Amino acid sequence: MGIFTRFRDIVGSNINAMLDKAEDPEKMLKLMIREMEDTLVEIKASCAGVMASGKKIEREMEGAESRAGYWEEKAALAVKKGRDDLAREALIEKRRFKEKAEALQRELREHHALVNQYQEEIAQLDDKLEAAREKQRTLVQRHIHAQRKRQAEEEIRRASQSEAMHRFERYENRIERMEAEADLVNFGRRSTLEEDISSLEEDEELQKELEALKASSVKEDKKEA
Repeated sequence: MGIFTRFRDIVGSNINAMLDKAEDPEKMLKLMIREMEDTLVEIKASCAGVMASGKKIEREMEGAESRAGYWEEKAALAVKKGRDDLAREALIEKRRFKEKAEALQRELREHHALVNQYQEEIAQLDDKLEAAREKQRTLVQRHIHAQRKRQAEEEIRRASQSEAMHRFERYENRIERMEAEADLVNFGRRSTLEEDISSLEEDEELQKELEALKASSVKEDKKEA
């Protein structure tokens, strides 16, 4: 892909639209910035080359103009000396160098136009690159903010879970204490009940002894009778 094609693609691209479609916006943005930076380096190098060529053309043009002036002076000298033949030859040389200077001047204008075009492209690409870098800074900040937010939420969740566990443990301990208290109450009641039953058993034994005594007394009475 040529440098101008890449430049047109980059400048004409919609960064936001491309990032919206990208699976990994940060990675894609890094690649875009690297492509812009590489293209910018190439454009600046090309611009520098054209400027250097323009300086060379300018020097050649000045040399051709100088030679045209030189032959014009020689033609005037030949005319002054009555040598029209030499004056004619000198004027031919003057014309040749003048035409060369004019051609070089046209070429120099083309170089200046190309340099201006390069400079405009450099300015546009600089703006596009700065926008991409700003977008990258924004994404990085959002990424950092998202990480911190997620970390804070995880800490809050852990803290909430821990507090919930503490509350559950306190509630569980309270229930166990209440159950223990109930057991103590029941334990006291069971003791009383056992005593009551034991008393009933003792009463039954006494009743049996009483009945036995009564039966024995009846038997003795019958014997005496």
